[in-house]
Amino acid sequence: MKDLTPYTFTLGEHRNKKVIFIQFERNSQLIAEVKTLVGATWSQTNRMWYVPDVSQYRNLFKITSEFTVGKTTLSKISVENQRELQRLIDLLQLKGYSQSTLRCYTMELAQFLYFLKDKEIKRCTEQDIHDYLLYCITTLKLKENSLHSRINGIKFYFEHVLRQEKIFVEIPRPKKQLKLPKALNIDEVRRLFEVTQNLKHNTLLKLCYGMGLRVSEIIHLKIADIDSKSMRVFIERGKGKKDRYVNLPESILEPLRKYYIAYKPKEYLFEGQYGGRYSSRSVQKIFKEALEAAHIKKRVGIHSLRHSYATHLLENGTDIRFIQELLGHNDIKTTLVYTNVSDKSLRKIASPLDFL
Repeated sequence: MKDLTPYTFTLGEHRNKKVIFIQFERNSQLIAEVKTLVGATWSQTNRMWYVPDVSQYRNLFKITSEFTVGKTTLSKISVENQRELQRLIDLLQLKGYSQSTLRCYTMELAQFLYFLKDKEIKRCTEQDIHDYLLYCITTLKLKENSLHSRINGIKFYFEHVLRQEKIFVEIPRPKKQLKLPKALNIDEVRRLFEVTQNLKHNTLLKLCYGMGLRVSEIIHLKIADIDSKSMRVFIERGKGKKDRYVNLPESILEPLRKYYIAYKPKEYLFEGQYGGRYSSRSVQKIFKEALEAAHIKKRVGIHSLRHSYATHLLENGTDIRFIQELLGHNDIKTTLVYTNVSDKSLRKIASPLDFL
């Protein structure tokens, strides 16, 4: 379904299941096209076609996620402040911020508005923000990262919506915990691949590790992005909407060809049951099951494969600036954190206990 123009998509429920209704003018060609969709069913009651409401179809039909705040929270926010919340959403959309940032900033500002009750946010002072942050620390017991997230959402509203750039000058930020990336060692990565027998899952995990990809990048990877002649892969609109190229591992070529023949993906390299790109939740589930099968007890997520890629490159002598380029980091400081994980010289130092 390449041309969506003739169709109208509506979210709804049918027989106690969430579905996407498809409306269009009666046309044999359009009907034939809808019938090719996996799970497409005619509803005699509603007199229209529908498919399951799953992420693959939402992506295929370009149905954007709703950024609404919960009804309970919204009902406790004044009408005036609800309008300000909408102003934040509108500006974020106009500036082209990612869906995750939009969702995060909206929720964080909504929590502040809930705290303010009937007081208009436009009339807030530095003291009001101080009081809120102390409430987050003493009552809600939020950690440093959560506090920074809340500050960022509120700060964006005051600086970009109200253009009050100086209001946060005197407001201190909590010191961030320096967290080191959690990586798997070479043996653990090898075991992970050995226990993953499914060709599709195995290929996906190998590409995540072999090219240092984020989850969002592996699921958006298209067949056309892979150039097996130059052995390069085009990563389009990575984090920060930044394009880059990464190297395609030679060892993955044969498994990749076998996967392509077996699964016949149409557009995205990894597609879901109903077509369209794979969901990030499915990728995370694959990794979690592989961890359990490999008896790896480390508490890590799929992003650890990207950390492992960077760490192992550094240990093999790759220049840190090349790693920065391959990972798509804007700031070298972000990449330098891997030197704390992979310093072989430090690990060679024996403890005095061993000399006793």
